[in-house]
Amino acid sequence: MTADATTADQPMDSQTRQSMRKVAMTALAGTSIEWYDFFIYGTAAALVFPTAFFPEDMPASVALIASFSTFAVGFIARPLGGIIFGHFGDRVGRKRTLVTALMIMGVGTTLIGLLPTYATIGPLAPLALIVLRFVQGLAIGGQWGGAMLLVTENAPANKRGYYGAFAQAGAPVGVILANLAYLLVSGSVSEEAFIDWGWRLPFLASVVLIGVSMYVQLHLEDTPAFKQLEKLKQQNPPQGEEIMPPDEAFEAVVAEKTPADGRSPVLEAIRLYPGRIMLAAGSFLSIQVTFYILIAFIVAYGTNEAGLALPRSIMLSAVLIASAVQIPIQFWAASYSDRHGRRGIYLAGAVLLGLWAFALFPLIDTGNYLLIILAVTGGLGFLGMQYGPQAAFFTELFSTHVRYSGASLGYQVGAILGGALAPTIAVLLWNSYGIFYVSVYIGLATVLTVISVLMLTETHGTDLHSVE
Repeated sequence: MTADATTADQPMDSQTRQSMRKVAMTALAGTSIEWYDFFIYGTAAALVFPTAFFPEDMPASVALIASFSTFAVGFIARPLGGIIFGHFGDRVGRKRTLVTALMIMGVGTTLIGLLPTYATIGPLAPLALIVLRFVQGLAIGGQWGGAMLLVTENAPANKRGYYGAFAQAGAPVGVILANLAYLLVSGSVSEEAFIDWGWRLPFLASVVLIGVSMYVQLHLEDTPAFKQLEKLKQQNPPQGEEIMPPDEAFEAVVAEKTPADGRSPVLEAIRLYPGRIMLAAGSFLSIQVTFYILIAFIVAYGTNEAGLALPRSIMLSAVLIASAVQIPIQFWAASYSDRHGRRGIYLAGAVLLGLWAFALFPLIDTGNYLLIILAVTGGLGFLGMQYGPQAAFFTELFSTHVRYSGASLGYQVGAILGGALAPTIAVLLWNSYGIFYVSVYIGLATVLTVISVLMLTETHGTDLHSVE
């Protein structure tokens, strides 16, 4: 595939289509298992960790808050992961950096499944859990940028949103896999066995991610945009090797914008695009706040004795079904953005999500299974209208030589501001003021997202080989 493939608007030939399908499905597989690893922690934090990793005499509500606080550690690490992996992703390539992130996640998550509990090693148990959650955060902070750019920088311009949605689909697929894993395990063993050792099985299964990372390393090439940038950087190519001249206009702009002192791509991204990074983060707030309330907090809210005291299977299966519906909505929204622009569909999703927040808990509070499914599906569906086009939107905001760094910073800063404490804040609001104020919390996040997207320009049709 040549660099021209990323800007072509004509239909793809069969070879290009086959190549894109391979890249897209590999990105989907890698991100799905990566997000599965990240999300099984959230489910375990709601169901198991309050009793497994904290003292028995700790009140249930306090233990739940403490458990969700360890969940937040992963988000604290995500911007650091975005910085570290963004630096190397812009320096050594998208593929190699993605492989490293996948390997780290696979190892870290497997080790969580092997951790002794509080009853065995006391305070060292939550400490070790926090360390491994930090490792998970580092890995997820680097994974998203690599997988997203591997797809969007390879895709034709008129299909960038659609193919970018394959990387984005990894999140709801990961939720499905995580909830399915816990449903299968909890349905196969007794409650006592589940709390004792059954919860470990979904974590141990993440060893599969190591195999996926090896496949990416052996079977995929880096993106045309990064390869072209590398050609520009080669001052002294090996004797006898012919370097194809890149586009002269692109070369001139890169020469002007790239510092001669070898400044870090992360620092260069912050220097060139501070406003875009923060607005990208702001545009992500509604997704992050709502997503982690829908996949983590409501599971605890629905099953907790202080809440609805519903069976675990009802809440997990509702999240699973809603996530399955979210996937086609994301692809539809991403394809729509290829034809009509990124901002319009993104804004529509944010506004609808803000309104739906006030229907969410009244529907869940009915205790009716179908209405609970409707509540969660509506939330994840409107969220998917934003998350589907996001990969293409963020890709088009930044130039090639700092794209991994810039997009990762925007994404991960938004993640820590929006998602890190979302379940914890939701529990505190619920306990102190009532469940209505959790809806207000979601509504405020959507307002900030709408403002941020309105301040960003439309990126649809952007040439990925230009700096501005």
